Amino acid sequence: MPTYEYLCNECEHAFEAVQSFTEAAIEHCPKCDGQVRKVYNNVGVVFKGSGFYKTDSRTTTPAAKTDTPAAKTESKPAAKTESKPAVKSTE
Repeated sequence: MPTYEYLCNECEHAFEAVQSFTEAAIEHCPKCDGQVRKVYNNVGVVFKGSGFYKTDSRTTTPAAKTDTPAAKTESKPAAKTESKPAVKSTE
């Protein structure tokens, strides 16, 4: 069951109460019987591990994935051509 924090509007008495979700909120201060309100705080959340960004879990693009294997065809390797950088003569 969650713990809720309350603050009295009259005497500023702060207290906590363990209540179920379906239980009604406390309306009166146990110290002075004044009106109380729930205090909401930020919750610290830390995500550890990979997979929290859409780019973390993907190793390939969706277009590259196929359900059926592609048919293999034999092809000759392309001829390699070396290009040499142009050299200026200093003459």
